[in-house]
Amino acid sequence: MIGDAALVERAQRGDRDALESLLRGQYDRLHALCWRMTGNEADAADATQEALIAITRGLPRFDARARFGTWCYRVAVNACLDELRRRRRRPEPIGDERLAATMPASAAGSDAVADRMVIDEALRTITPEFRAAVVLRDLCGLEYTEIAEVLEVPIGTVRSRLARGRGALADRLGNRTTSADRPSRDDA
Repeated sequence: MIGDAALVERAQRGDRDALESLLRGQYDRLHALCWRMTGNEADAADATQEALIAITRGLPRFDARARFGTWCYRVAVNACLDELRRRRRRPEPIGDERLAATMPASAAGSDAVADRMVIDEALRTITPEFRAAVVLRDLCGLEYTEIAEVLEVPIGTVRSRLARGRGALADRLGNRTTSADRPSRDDA
């Protein structure tokens, strides 16, 4: 099996089969990222498509300072943020249409559908910057340094966005105690 670095070199020289292999190898990960960032299948499909087009157009300028997969995540996050900005200008679906739009086709009938829907709904309520950090770390499994590269921010900012994003999610999911519920130092 040919690695990404060799495929990138070949694709940069115009090998269409290498380009197709690269894009096919990234598609599932990028789509999963876009799904979690945008919160619905239609926007995820649009953002994934935009990311793949941007990757294809940007490949001649890719200089391998970051891993190819990390660079692809950066492109996809930017595509998602663009899609979220476009979404603000479109009317939001209502009622059953909105619920249907938030369920991925592959999740239908799964025991985990309800949990995924609750998490996805909570993800949609936090800011895109926090959402990107949480999705990249907790769902895509990227290291802090990789997230910093993808988001083009310092590692300290990644840590802050993760902490604030996770805190916001926990609040929305009802998993945090309030300061009144926590024992004070006097109680110890």
